[in-house]
Amino acid sequence: MTDPDFLNKLGVAKEVEITVTGRKSRRSISTPVWFLREGQKLYLVPVSGTDSNWYKNVLAEPTMQISSGGRKVTVKATAISDPHRVAEVVEKLRSKYGAGEVKKYYSKLDAALEVSL
Repeated sequence: MTDPDFLNKLGVAKEVEITVTGRKSRRSISTPVWFLREGQKLYLVPVSGTDSNWYKNVLAEPTMQISSGGRKVTVKATAISDPHRVAEVVEKLRSKYGAGEVKKYYSKLDAALEVSL
């Protein structure tokens, strides 16, 4: 079970910080990302889709850290490549953040990640 305080922090956060391992450098790389939470699942959509470096890094090493409100958890991400499932996640992202905001920041919507909390 994930830290209840971490889950509470997610409830008020607009974004989380993810830390992934560089597929070439093997260094820790952190970046802020928008997210969706549904129960014990977290969904992340890379802004450049399958071209995003952090997404490519997660494919190479699925273990990552997610930070919110000073709390951090280590999780394993699973890529979502089915176009219908990706579209469902993207639509929920639009509902949460606004279609105009998603259009402004996201250039390619062909991938998503699922994380079990």
